[in-house]
Amino acid sequence: MPHYIYILYSEKVDRYYVGSCQDITDRLGRHNAGYSKSTKAGAPWQLKHIEEYDTNSKAITRETEIKRKKSRKYIEWLISSAG
Repeated sequence: MPHYIYILYSEKVDRYYVGSCQDITDRLGRHNAGYSKSTKAGAPWQLKHIEEYDTNSKAITRETEIKRKKSRKYIEWLISSAG
């Protein structure tokens, strides 16, 4: 089963969120329903970017790589270059 990393955006709080999961539809629904403490205040979230990986460890490695950059510019570049 594929694993994904995703980037969400909230206009409400003008913030991006990076995460990973196996079922992107379910995960986005949970973020928007307020199940995640870290994203509850930003609902509704919009899916802006997604990458697919064949293993969970590859997805988590990529998620960590994006988060370590701590760069909004990098996230916005990723979103715009995925076109």
